[in-house]
Amino acid sequence: MTGRRRWKAVTRKLRELGSIGSALAGTGHPYMAHIVPMRRCNLACTYCNEFDNFSNPVPIEEMERRIDHLGRLGTSVITISGGEPLLHPDLDRVIARIRKTGAIAGMITNGYLLMPDRIQRLNDAGLDHMQISIDNVMPDDVSKKSLKVLDAKLRMLAEHADFHVNINSVVGGGIANPNDALQISERALGLGFSSTIGIIHDGSGQLKPLGESERTVWDQVRKLTRRSYSRFNHFQEAIANGKPNDWRCRAGSRYLYICENGLVHYCSQQRGYPGVPLSSYQTADVKREFLTEKSCAPNCTISCVHQVSYIDHWRAPQKTHVTPPGAAAHGDVSPLVQIQ
Repeated sequence: MTGRRRWKAVTRKLRELGSIGSALAGTGHPYMAHIVPMRRCNLACTYCNEFDNFSNPVPIEEMERRIDHLGRLGTSVITISGGEPLLHPDLDRVIARIRKTGAIAGMITNGYLLMPDRIQRLNDAGLDHMQISIDNVMPDDVSKKSLKVLDAKLRMLAEHADFHVNINSVVGGGIANPNDALQISERALGLGFSSTIGIIHDGSGQLKPLGESERTVWDQVRKLTRRSYSRFNHFQEAIANGKPNDWRCRAGSRYLYICENGLVHYCSQQRGYPGVPLSSYQTADVKREFLTEKSCAPNCTISCVHQVSYIDHWRAPQKTHVTPPGAAAHGDVSPLVQIQ
């Protein structure tokens, strides 16, 4: 690791520790928000319900306004997702605006559009974290996010990226060869990246237990990646065993999902709840949703919401109905199965 990379890694870690300290000190602000600047994707993985093949990018001026609203709410981490965010023509400005608010800037991408000059632009914009999910070793009918296709991109990242890179492998959800996850994780660690493994949810983001061979691979990968944050809670363990989790979901509060239309949702799989404009979202909404019980929580597999909510696992029991006068209750949540 070069001196520049080492210094950036140290300062990034200090900022992350500061954000966690702020979250522990008070519950009146979001810890993480996912924001979508581009619903269109250059791939069409069969298990994914978060993309289309026609949407235009959100205009950069509107993206900057939305990011400023997240800054107004005190959001600690803002992660760009999609669709495929690298398709957005002004992505560098989006990242720079996130950093201007003081937030940690992350991105989830399929990695197909990465080249050395593009990676350098992401460095210059101030990207802190990148996650790439790789589903298999060889492309198939389920997913083209394959190690064979992306290995050259991973080598580019290892050579040029100043930001942290995490490679997420997966089991479940129709992945044909569970053993691919182990090979992907070993390759990621060999290149100096961090590695995690996830369980692909069904079309509504709900629980689907692992089969015997999937569980074996999942255990093997986790032994390689003991530093993964998910090892500090029991969410993934219960999901792998097909058991519900008893937890307090803080979606709509500590975690926000901002769609391409600028609306606040609980998560990518509960679009429509609460479904209000980010521009009108206030600290009072954050505090209300912190206390609102979500009926979809027991069988949820959305790990980012699990992990963010875990910060506050020890405080503030939730209630089925916590709504302001004249507002509809959001506690009874129905899954969104398909993007319209």
